[in-house]
Amino acid sequence: MKRLLLVGAGHAHAQVLLSLARRPLPGVDVTVVSPHALAPYSGMVPGWLSGHYRFEEIGIDFALLAAAAGARWLEGELAALDPDRYQATLADGRTLGYECLSLNNGSTLTAPVPATGELLSMRPLSALRLRWEALLQRWQAASDDRSAFTVTAVGGGAAGFESLLAVLARLRAGAPQRAVHGRLVTRGAALLPGLAPAAVRAGERALARAGVTLALNSEGSEAAAAGSDLVLWATGAEAHAWQRDAARRGTLAVGGGGFVRVDARLRSLSHANIFAAGDCAEWAEPLPKAGVYAVRMGPVLTRNLRALLGDGSAVSYVPQRRFLALLATGDGRAIASRGGLAAEGRWVWRWKDHIDRGFLRRFALDGQGLPLQ
Repeated sequence: MKRLLLVGAGHAHAQVLLSLARRPLPGVDVTVVSPHALAPYSGMVPGWLSGHYRFEEIGIDFALLAAAAGARWLEGELAALDPDRYQATLADGRTLGYECLSLNNGSTLTAPVPATGELLSMRPLSALRLRWEALLQRWQAASDDRSAFTVTAVGGGAAGFESLLAVLARLRAGAPQRAVHGRLVTRGAALLPGLAPAAVRAGERALARAGVTLALNSEGSEAAAAGSDLVLWATGAEAHAWQRDAARRGTLAVGGGGFVRVDARLRSLSHANIFAAGDCAEWAEPLPKAGVYAVRMGPVLTRNLRALLGDGSAVSYVPQRRFLALLATGDGRAIASRGGLAAEGRWVWRWKDHIDRGFLRRFALDGQGLPLQ
């Protein structure tokens, strides 16, 4: 019996499990490890923050999906890896052996302790849910409070932009009598780097409609957030602690930031039986840490894991050079950007909602726990 260990509840692993549910691999024991059974789809997180979706609507249930695939799901987080002994150690001390390991456990952020107010880190998403829901409870409990409230997002990319607009919309809707101010602080020279110029201009208009003050080229991001009641930390993605620690990752090949180095087949450069996809991986040519890449890596990872386990042949992943970016603006509108083209409006939000719901429907199960599609 060969052992396949899937660490992380990312978009690529969801596709691996769906494939196994449709076409099992005889003689392969599959284990899935993730901190929570319900894994949110990153594209719908801003809609959840703004109150458009319930959390249950934006997640993939990995416990149910694993069961449909004939796998077992374990609640836990990877703390250390001994790739030469084919052994993974979880945070609670449990050890798991494997013949084939796949990593799709995303990334994290090291956020500072704010001098004042409260901080919400946009990564990892599992921790974000608990802190955001607790803050909303306190916000509702203080419904008579009329003091001004300031929210500052640190990070000028899509995560900082979308989360700030979503949070402002939710807080203002919950307490119309309070003045809720917004600020976006970034070290970059421009908002939303990498998007079409017209999309950036649309983003600037969305911030203006929401009354957000934009501070570019702000090196002291922590100091700039001082005095805020709530800080949204959305700076660049970081590798998990075990990946950055040589003693905990063993001989696994990583880049300078701790991300797992992979080849064109998403296979570790140091260990042919280890694969990595999504934010935790480092491609030969740096790729943005965006969910769209993990989604596109899913079919390649699925096929190559099957090939290693004796089913079919391996293929290479070719990163898309252009992709569609859809950003929610928290007011029933969205911005679309692809290459040099851009669009904005309520119809873009409806389009985004249709695409996102369609992606989640791929992982829906019927009454017998089998894939619907």
